[in-house]
Amino acid sequence: MNPSIPGRVHEVVADLKDRGIDVVRVAYPDLIGTDRGRDVLVDHLSSVCAHGLAFCRAVFHTTPRGETVPVAGGVEAGLPDICVYPDLDTLVAIPWEPGVAWCLGETMDPATGRLAPEAPRSLLRDVLARMADEVGLRPVVGPELEYFLCEPDPAREGGWRRYGEAPGNVYVAGRRGDPDGHLLRTLRHLGALGIGATTGNHEYSSGQFEINLDHSDALDAADRAFRFKASVKELARLEGRLATFMAKPFNDEGGSGFHLHLSCVDADGTNAFDDPDGAYGLSSAALHAIAGVLAHAPALAALLNPTVNSYKRFGPDTLAPWLIDWGLDNRSAMVRVPPERGAGARLEVRLGDASANPYLAMAGLLAAVHIGLRDKLTPPAPLEGYGYDTDKAPQLPATLTEALDAFEGDEAITELLGRQFADAFLTYKRDEVARFRRHVTDWEFTEYAYHL
Repeated sequence: MNPSIPGRVHEVVADLKDRGIDVVRVAYPDLIGTDRGRDVLVDHLSSVCAHGLAFCRAVFHTTPRGETVPVAGGVEAGLPDICVYPDLDTLVAIPWEPGVAWCLGETMDPATGRLAPEAPRSLLRDVLARMADEVGLRPVVGPELEYFLCEPDPAREGGWRRYGEAPGNVYVAGRRGDPDGHLLRTLRHLGALGIGATTGNHEYSSGQFEINLDHSDALDAADRAFRFKASVKELARLEGRLATFMAKPFNDEGGSGFHLHLSCVDADGTNAFDDPDGAYGLSSAALHAIAGVLAHAPALAALLNPTVNSYKRFGPDTLAPWLIDWGLDNRSAMVRVPPERGAGARLEVRLGDASANPYLAMAGLLAAVHIGLRDKLTPPAPLEGYGYDTDKAPQLPATLTEALDAFEGDEAITELLGRQFADAFLTYKRDEVARFRRHVTDWEFTEYAYHL
């Protein structure tokens, strides 16, 4: 079934032509959040909206280096098609690509006529529908993402060096930490793109930046975070640079986080997490939500910290949350409750790193919140003082393998996300772990080769 409204297509085409746009880029996220897509000449948009764009379903199972993982429904099924239909409601002009508009795609399985089970955008939509039906709340999310910008350097290991490298440029703006004005250009382009970019600054580490996005309904927030990551990487390429959202790309620097500010509103649009008479000024719904996130944090790690590299970001004094706890305006906790109340009452879930697929991260987080609300779970007392004390809170999984085991064993989470998705994700990620275990690293050669 085509999710576009056929009667609108001719109007959309005419409007695009009036604005000088002759190409529509139809993009969709794969399992790891990489943008896949195809450019369509605007004269053929009507046909694409009617019939879709055919892609091999195994695109969901393709590794970052182009290998195909044998996930059920892909290779063993003869590499069947999926069909991607433009979602015309998501059309935006690309400021840095004159004549090109960008449209997100809805991924369908032509064999069943239903949304593809591995499609991250569909997965999030399903979780939101169940949450609305069963607990009657609508999540609102504000994403915060960090990334490193790198410049070519053939003499360096890996061929890249950190951009603008200098010590102490923590939370600065201007040319001191950004000598070529990368952040200003990027922020202005993102503003023109209309994805809710609000502020930006140089982050803690050399070459590291953070750009904040405004809050909105969860699906829209995921769409904007997906577009944000794709845009930043594309804009860096135009500069001859590399923008990476890898969790921890350098041994001598910290990692990049993906924090999610979460609230829920009721049918009247009132913030359901606020209660002036409740404990800490929070409603029972907020406390149930916190408890759900804490109870299912080991499984959530697989979705919010989804790579082998993710777990090298964790550890004492990293300011990355490696213990399962919550606190009131406490940045050493995994779940921080900022001091605002009223319409601003919210949770800041600090678990995720920047490599996470925004759709899967939000789907997993909201599944845990849903369970906490549905089952009326109760959290422990909030953390007091500086955290990272294993006597005060249990530890998150220390490796991707441990996180995948926790995800596989969490029946409540996998039931909400769907068994078919869970099986595909586990197969894909366990293949990643197996490939890493077989790979001889630079560390091993440096450590052993000369003396052994």
